[in-house]
Amino acid sequence: MTDSSPQSPKQILNRLAAPQSKRLRASGWLSVLSALIWPVQAAVVGLVLGHLVAPGVSPALSPLAGALCFVALALVRIALDWAAQKLGADAAEAIVIHARSRLVAQAARQATGAAALSPAHSAALVAEKLAALTPWATRYQPSFMRARIVPLAFLVIAATQSWVVALILLIAGPLIPIFMALIGMAAQQASEKQMIEIGALNSLLIDRIAAMSDLRLLGAEGRAREVLKDKTEDLRRRTMAVLRVAFLSSTVLELFSALGVAMVAMYVGFSLIGWMHFGTWGAPMTPATGIFLLMIAPEFFQPLRDLAAAWHDRAAALAVGSELDTAETEIEAARKILGDGGAGQPLAGGILRWQGLRLRPARDAAPIALPDGAVAPGEAVAITGPSGVGKTTLLSALAGLLESESGTIEWGTDVLDAQSADAWRAGLGWLPQVPRFADTSLRGLITLGREGDLDGALSAAAAQDIIAGLPGGLETRLGDMGGGVSGGEARRLLIARAHYARRPLLLADEPTADLDPDTAAKVIAGLVALREAGITLIVASHDPALVAAMDRAIALEGVA
Repeated sequence: MTDSSPQSPKQILNRLAAPQSKRLRASGWLSVLSALIWPVQAAVVGLVLGHLVAPGVSPALSPLAGALCFVALALVRIALDWAAQKLGADAAEAIVIHARSRLVAQAARQATGAAALSPAHSAALVAEKLAALTPWATRYQPSFMRARIVPLAFLVIAATQSWVVALILLIAGPLIPIFMALIGMAAQQASEKQMIEIGALNSLLIDRIAAMSDLRLLGAEGRAREVLKDKTEDLRRRTMAVLRVAFLSSTVLELFSALGVAMVAMYVGFSLIGWMHFGTWGAPMTPATGIFLLMIAPEFFQPLRDLAAAWHDRAAALAVGSELDTAETEIEAARKILGDGGAGQPLAGGILRWQGLRLRPARDAAPIALPDGAVAPGEAVAITGPSGVGKTTLLSALAGLLESESGTIEWGTDVLDAQSADAWRAGLGWLPQVPRFADTSLRGLITLGREGDLDGALSAAAAQDIIAGLPGGLETRLGDMGGGVSGGEARRLLIARAHYARRPLLLADEPTADLDPDTAAKVIAGLVALREAGITLIVASHDPALVAAMDRAIALEGVA
């Protein structure tokens, strides 16, 4: 964010639209020009039909010439409307893409375990909620400009023909914005509640999908289904509340515009039949003038009706903008990974040392002071200690996924900082406690598109049987949570990737946690094979068998 001070929802939307302000203004002005052509068309129709209903009057415009003129003007309006919609759509697409890219880039740089937004919340905001900015940019923005200019222009035009018609429009017109503003406040509240419910439902759905295996083991599928059903029903009610407000606003505002047009029609009709003899600046009203006034009266209200119809688009956009600003603020305050998270050239390596480290596991957590340590190339070291002492936090710091509050981390002659972090991570492998899989085949996951000994990597990790048991073999896509394989099998697949990549350093976080002895033994064997291949291992673990398989252990006793 460019400004850390609190911003109103309107300021947030203006900030989002600022890069596309020229396009949005051009779209609005083109729509205004299109609307202002209508009085000319109405005058043409009035001149032609006025002659037909009053044969004694000499024709000012022949029917054929009038028809050609009307069609030509209609084609110009169509072209202007198309250009306005094209500019608006392009601007809206650019606004949404920029907002999504900015949010994703910010969220991707959050430190491990420090997410200000859950993945479900981020997905709901990026995919569903930001889409609400499109109708705001394409419909509300040009409607707002038309509503400021076109009714005033039509009022002046009507006043040149009849001050009574202008007075009717002047009285009926402002009622629409007044009621629109009153209804708009309710629309924004309803939209904000709907957006909150969308995020909650997405979070719940992803959580239940991730826990599907546990729910089946516990026989809790029915309960989970009922909770999901209740949340879905809540979202339905919120959505219907938004729609009720939208339909109510349209109904009320259509009523006001219909009454205004009806009053103009009554005045014109009574004037033409001779029951009223005032309001036309001294001259009697002619059929051509009456037809002209009848045709521009509905168009006087049309920009206001369009603005009213798009008012709930503004309300939804304000709700999204406010949530986006909150999300960006929270992400900005969250801990960041070092570097940009991009590709880099691996460093030369050497002895890995850390000194005077003081780390904060989470934004609101107390800092942890860790003892100094060093690991030589090719050495296998276990990081031990009770839960909460900082084992995972230390591994995250060593990987550049968490910035330390104080202290230094060195690998050979290189110091870990924001400039060296990407190259630092290019030389290490990472085995998280909860494996995650990219949206690619197992072949692509293990090889990452590089040449190497795939069979040897699978054999070293004892993963051939896993591949053989999958219906698609190496072409199988497991999904983010590794659906189709157990936790131990998922870790062995990641160990196979480490064997294939041959990075000089591997950081493994509780690689045998929650595994049965046989599966844990296979994981340990795969890690030992990495050490025998000359790869440096740093493993955080409570498992005595894994700790015993390492060369030595570093016990942590963090203090605040």
